[in-house]
Amino acid sequence: MSLETELRLRAGNVCEICGNADGLLPVDVDGGTGNQIERAVLACETCTKQIRREKPLDPKHLLCLNDSAWSQEPAVQVTAWRLLNQLPEETWARDLLDMLYLDDETLAWAKAWVTKSADDDDAAIVHKDTHGAVLNSGDTVTLIKDLKVKGAGFTAKRGTAVRNISLVHDNAEQIEGRVNDQRIVILTEFVKKS
Repeated sequence: MSLETELRLRAGNVCEICGNADGLLPVDVDGGTGNQIERAVLACETCTKQIRREKPLDPKHLLCLNDSAWSQEPAVQVTAWRLLNQLPEETWARDLLDMLYLDDETLAWAKAWVTKSADDDDAAIVHKDTHGAVLNSGDTVTLIKDLKVKGAGFTAKRGTAVRNISLVHDNAEQIEGRVNDQRIVILTEFVKKS
């Protein structure tokens, strides 16, 4: 019996993350091409791209983790835990992580990948302000020039403090933050760390 057939039987022909029945694929939880059902989940195309980091995480789509995080399958638990850890700005994700219980072995499996991928990401992408200071998620920065915000119809003024920034995970030159109650993308060359 193939891995996909076994996963479809286990999952009841739906995505084990969101419950969608379309475009289902077997996904190795650790990013390899293994053929072990214990190390794989059945996921729809949207979830697959987010698990593999081929697409930015969509917090609205991932609200489904409120259900799938409680799965009895360790591979699904690990996947949910890892996705939740990539959503630190989402209150619901932090709350769910606080409530979630994984046995010691499953938690160690989940954390091993997070540590490895964090090391890989840190080595590849470092966000720096205009003066070369390293920026971290949650920092406060100040705009060093007036910036026209495309599509929003306002100008973010020089000297504006942008609190609790988020880092764009695949672009070292961009951060996200709230200005005038709108979430915008800001180039790091136009900010200084406060």
